[in-house]
Amino acid sequence: MKMIGLIGGMSWESTALYYRIINEQVKQQLGGLHSARSLMYSVDFHEIEKLQAAGEWQKAGEILADAAISLEKGGADFIVLCTNTMHKVAQQITDAVSIPLLHIADATAQRIRQAGVKKVGLLATAFTMEQEFYKGRLNQSEIEVLVPDAAGRKVVHDIIYQELCLGVIRDESRAQYRKIIAELVEQGAEAIILGCTEITLLVKTEDASVPLFDTTLIHAEDAVKLALL
Repeated sequence: MKMIGLIGGMSWESTALYYRIINEQVKQQLGGLHSARSLMYSVDFHEIEKLQAAGEWQKAGEILADAAISLEKGGADFIVLCTNTMHKVAQQITDAVSIPLLHIADATAQRIRQAGVKKVGLLATAFTMEQEFYKGRLNQSEIEVLVPDAAGRKVVHDIIYQELCLGVIRDESRAQYRKIIAELVEQGAEAIILGCTEITLLVKTEDASVPLFDTTLIHAEDAVKLALL
């Protein structure tokens, strides 16, 4: 079994899901008392969030690259960055180490293609919804990406940072997400990407009339597949 190197803490709420899913999957596939061989470097999200807001992505990338170096030195065979948004600095991470990074957008794109879906709605942080580092990667796989309007993007973003990252789950926020999902479906979305690792804490299958692609689950499952190859 390969050693999985996890860069987490963005937020720890969703990183905990990664740890649980990865270990559940390993137990399911190998049976008995098996669990995943893993290392985790968990950063202080307060520091990362301040750099995001200030647009200091280079500095944030340096912090995560240093984390990846530590994981490689610790014996990790590959890196799993437990967040969608910070894949904006994926290249900085891969440049810093000799082991591969399992990219969350590539893993998600593969599942979408396998499902035969061509047009998806994306719910994520404003950075992920508005910038090209994530949508562009999906476009390269011939997947058309729809995002909410400006007001909708603000709602989705604010709920992530002000509630979900703090472990706060509110029915009112779920209702707002449901409305935004319905609007994306009306625009032609055949499925919805839960493109922030915290959104799975709030949105479930029954909240949408189309399939959901849970990036946290997909990424964690693919980490297990790679570890068990």
